[in-house]
Order: sequence, then C-alpha cells, then structure tokens
Amino acid sequence: MTEQDFEQPTVAAVAQTGNAAVDGVISSLAGLADVPVAEHVAVFERAHEQLRGALDAPAGPTPPTPPTLPGPQG
Repeated sequence: MTEQDFEQPTVAAVAQTGNAAVDGVISSLAGLADVPVAEHVAVFERAHEQLRGALDAPAGPTPPTPPTLPGPQG
C-alpha cells in the first residue's frame, strides 16, 4: 500500500442552521481531526451540552411579565 491509499477525507462545508448558538457549536467541531482520539468523547459531551442549552433556550426575546392585579381587599 502507498500513501495515496491513505488519503485524508475532505471535509464538506456545513450548512448554517440560522441559529447562531447552534452554528457556533457546530463550527467548534471543525478542528476535531486535530484533537487526540482519546479526547473526542469530552469534546462531543461538551458540544452536546452546549446544543441542549441552545435548543432549550426560549426563542426570541423574553415577553414582558404582565402586571400583577391587586386582589380584593378584605
């Protein structure tokens, strides 16, 4: 076998999701090939935690809290 038989696969461009937090997590995985394999689990666990946080966050601005109406006075 020659070195040509072991060519590195090319990395395809990743489409943007439109969610900046999710896109940031995905782009942080771009350098995974440079991380030792023994550290991949920790990288994926961190990315998973960040994705859960991003996807669990409410979409858009937080609506204002309605004013509290005074109750009947005794």
